[in-house]
Amino acid sequence: MKIAVTYENGNVFPHFGHTQQFKVYDVLEGKVTGEQIVDTAGSGHGALAGLLSAQEVDVLICGGIGTGAQNALAEAGIRLYGGVSGSTDEAVKAFLAGGLKYDPDVRCSHHGGHGEGHHCGENKHGCGGHRCENI
Repeated sequence: MKIAVTYENGNVFPHFGHTQQFKVYDVLEGKVTGEQIVDTAGSGHGALAGLLSAQEVDVLICGGIGTGAQNALAEAGIRLYGGVSGSTDEAVKAFLAGGLKYDPDVRCSHHGGHGEGHHCGENKHGCGGHRCENI
């Protein structure tokens, strides 16, 4: 199994479509056997699902994520755990232990850039000119 996490400085990056890197974990029999940082090379929302699919990722852990990206991941057969924040390593450990705290209904709906103070995946609303919402 492969698990990808949106990544920045050891933590879950708060917005799937703007992540510059993923941390990808190889898992065998419930234990992490390897990990690597994968650059997104500036890929946007739509191309990221293809990038993860090419890496043979089974599970994505992220902060906020838009509906279009969710649909692209579902089409690629990648299970999504959105609305996660904190350490990437701890998120993966929690996932493997069956105790990952995530919000299955988190959505980021916007068009445009993020400003300072953006908090997708942390359920703070009215950030960066768009809404992160639980529906």
